[in-house]
Amino acid sequence: MTTAYINLAQPRLGAKVVHATDDFFADKARLILGPEPVFVPDLYDDNGKWMDGWESRRKRVPGHDHCTVRLGQPGRVFAVEIDTRHFTGNFPPFASVEACVFAGEIPPEDTKWSELVAKTSLQGDSQARFEVQAKTAFTHIRLHIYPDGGVARLRVFGRIERDWSANSANEIVDLAALELGGRPIGCNDAHFGTPENMIAPGLGANMGDGWETRRRREPGHDWAVLALAHPGKISKVLLDTKHFKGNYPDRFFLQAALCDKLSDSQILAAAKTWPIILPEQKLSADNVHEFALQDSPKISHIRLNIIPDGGVSRLRLFGTIA
Repeated sequence: MTTAYINLAQPRLGAKVVHATDDFFADKARLILGPEPVFVPDLYDDNGKWMDGWESRRKRVPGHDHCTVRLGQPGRVFAVEIDTRHFTGNFPPFASVEACVFAGEIPPEDTKWSELVAKTSLQGDSQARFEVQAKTAFTHIRLHIYPDGGVARLRVFGRIERDWSANSANEIVDLAALELGGRPIGCNDAHFGTPENMIAPGLGANMGDGWETRRRREPGHDWAVLALAHPGKISKVLLDTKHFKGNYPDRFFLQAALCDKLSDSQILAAAKTWPIILPEQKLSADNVHEFALQDSPKISHIRLNIIPDGGVSRLRLFGTIA
């Protein structure tokens, strides 16, 4: 299972819907919510049928609606997903997507926008993914719908691009942090929760907010490979099993390597042979575990091995960039 890109438009990274021409039927903020959209048959509010997404009123004048999202972090965009699930007689028949760079909240009228997805047709109650070849990082995305209607979710897949020039060589940072550019590139199983959750900001909200594998019924153990936000040297490992009580891993160990000019698939293939930087350590339920590392080598990727299976809420890899 590979996971090359992260959703730059997720609220836990700080993403926010900053403007919409109209959101009469469904609040624009729902457009980027993390959970999958749902349909509640008998739920209505003062304006009509409650829908889990962004929905504008029926347009009776010329023009079309659009909605602007400030990304959680500046990043290069590689794919956009427009999700119209549960919108059947009220989805927009066409949409397009633009992006820009702006330091503030809402880009002004004279902002120069770059087209990511040309005007294209949509289907109701479906998910449409569009590949993008952006050459630079963007801060904002604007979704146009023609002429009006509802969209359940907008997801903007890419990689965070951070300027590290302000970080000193001695500054301790979480090298795996999602908000700094850390990302999962693959795992053998993510039945109950994805590896991305482990490196997300803050504490895990519940058992679903972590990486959890299925119950292993065969020999071996589970693993996930992460790319660090920046190559560096790790001095402290924090592994949190918060909320995982009857399903935490019994033990874990870390492997790591410095991978230069290798593709994600090449890295995944080689990871099982990497040197061990932290040997097997015993874990306990619903607890924060800390481990110091001495003379850690410069690395760019780590492989977390959990024995035999289970769930991890958060993984922090504190160290200095190198």
